[in-house]
Amino acid sequence: MTRYTDVVFAPIDYDLALERVAGGNETEVYRSDDGRYVAKLKHELGGSRDAALAQARQMRDAAEAFASCLGPGYAIPSYYLLARESSGRVQILVLQPFLRDARALADLDYRSMTPEERRWLGRHLLTIIRRAEAMYRETGSMPDLYGRTSASKEERRRNRSPLNLPRRLWSFLVERTLLRSHNLMRTGDLARPVTLVDYDFVRQGRLYRRVYFLVRKLLFYRDRIAIRAVLGL
Repeated sequence: MTRYTDVVFAPIDYDLALERVAGGNETEVYRSDDGRYVAKLKHELGGSRDAALAQARQMRDAAEAFASCLGPGYAIPSYYLLARESSGRVQILVLQPFLRDARALADLDYRSMTPEERRWLGRHLLTIIRRAEAMYRETGSMPDLYGRTSASKEERRRNRSPLNLPRRLWSFLVERTLLRSHNLMRTGDLARPVTLVDYDFVRQGRLYRRVYFLVRKLLFYRDRIAIRAVLGL
C-alpha cells in the first residue's frame, strides 16, 4: 500500500494521508480511509483560487452532461471541492463513491463467464455505445469510455513523451477496444451493472476535438465487432 500525504486532503481526511489506488492519463486516484470514496486529483491543473474555480465548473458541467447522456444505470455522481495543496496551489479534488466490488472491463476474464453472463454484458455495452453516439450527434462530444492507466506520475510522464507516440497510436486505434476499457467497470449491481468512472473532457482545441471524436465514433464499429465476437451476440 502506497500512501501520499498532502494538506490538499484536509477536507476529507484528518491525518492528510490517503492510499493511492490508481492513476490515469492525467489523474491520480486515492481512496479515503473509511473506504467510502475515491478522491481524484489532477496535479497539472489548479493554480489560483479563481482559476481552479473556473476549471472545477467546467469539469462539473462536463460530468453532468456525460452522466445525463449515459443515464443513472451507467453513471455515478461526482462532487467537486477546492483545496490548497502543500505547495500553495489551489487544486480541484473530485470525490466519487468507491465501488468496492467493481472491476474494470480490462481486468475481466471473459472466458470464465457463462454464455448468459457474456451476452448480458454485451447488451449493456451496446446500449452505452448507442447513447454515446447519440450525444456525439447532438453535441459533437462524448464521454471517454476507454481510458489509460499509469502506475505513477513518472510513468505517466514517460507515456506522454513524443517518443511513445507510435505506441500510443497503436493502442488507441487497435488494442484498446471497449472490452479492454479502464473507464468502464462491471459492478455486480443490477441497478447499475456497468458504470463509467471517468468524466474528464477533452481540453485541446476545436480542430483536435473534431478529429478525435470523429475517430472515436468510427472506432465504435470496431468495438461492436469485438463485442459480438467475444461476448456471443
